[in-house]
Amino acid sequence: MKDLDEALDKHRRAGKILAEVKNKAKGKVIVGGKLLDVAEFIESEILKSGAEPAFPCNISIDDVAAHATPEKNDEQVFEEGMVVKIDLGAHIDGYIADTAFTVDLGDHPELVEASRKAVENAVEIIHAGVNTSEIGAVIEDTINSFGFKPVANLTGHGLSRYTQHAPPSIPNVRHHHGTELKAGDVIAIEPFATDGIGRVGDKGKTEIYSFTTSKPIRSRHARELLNLISPYKTLPFAKRWIDMKRLDLALRELERAKILHGYPILKEVGGGTISQAEETMIVMEEGCEVITV
Repeated sequence: MKDLDEALDKHRRAGKILAEVKNKAKGKVIVGGKLLDVAEFIESEILKSGAEPAFPCNISIDDVAAHATPEKNDEQVFEEGMVVKIDLGAHIDGYIADTAFTVDLGDHPELVEASRKAVENAVEIIHAGVNTSEIGAVIEDTINSFGFKPVANLTGHGLSRYTQHAPPSIPNVRHHHGTELKAGDVIAIEPFATDGIGRVGDKGKTEIYSFTTSKPIRSRHARELLNLISPYKTLPFAKRWIDMKRLDLALRELERAKILHGYPILKEVGGGTISQAEETMIVMEEGCEVITV
């Protein structure tokens, strides 16, 4: 129990830091502001607060759902009408908190509220013994009640040490079978609402990678890159975090050898606009403790 208590305390500390950074970041998403400035602000604030980024800050716009982070020297700016999703994570000693919010720079208040309310309603039913299929049903019903669809092939997830997406998977739609949550589980509820068809696919280049397994590799550049990314262990990192020559070549070699896993940008298949909300919580015998608010 002592080990569990220590682990949960680190999750809580990461969650508290993330909540504070999230509140500061909301005011940074403005028309004319640079995406790169916001990403770097969030990541630097996490570091200054005594934690480390659990993954690169994701900034996903309109029909993009996930895995989008600015490139090095990126000049893209926020424009009027955009629906901007900010997904940020922090960890202390590998114990992660994960949260996301949507900023509407256009006229999509109902779409933004649909995903936010889905988190709120899901939280109300979470306790030890609840089945993840029940959570998916609540999320789907909530989003449908606003006239939108949940993104069916994106899910919430568990959080374990140095693993951002751990079991159990928590669906955003009804499932016939699921997993019973246990007291002490740390989970992230993460609904996406869309006015599109409700599915995403790989539709862009990759800026985020993570280490998966150790294998011998002969390339000097690949070995150099492995040394540079070793501090991230199995957590995702951004290309813009790495300063080395022939980086793209090393990434290709390591991905081809299945030593690295790439995360292509995910877009709504039908081109629909997406909103996102996410909170991390600890499952209790009665209810849950949300640690990122």
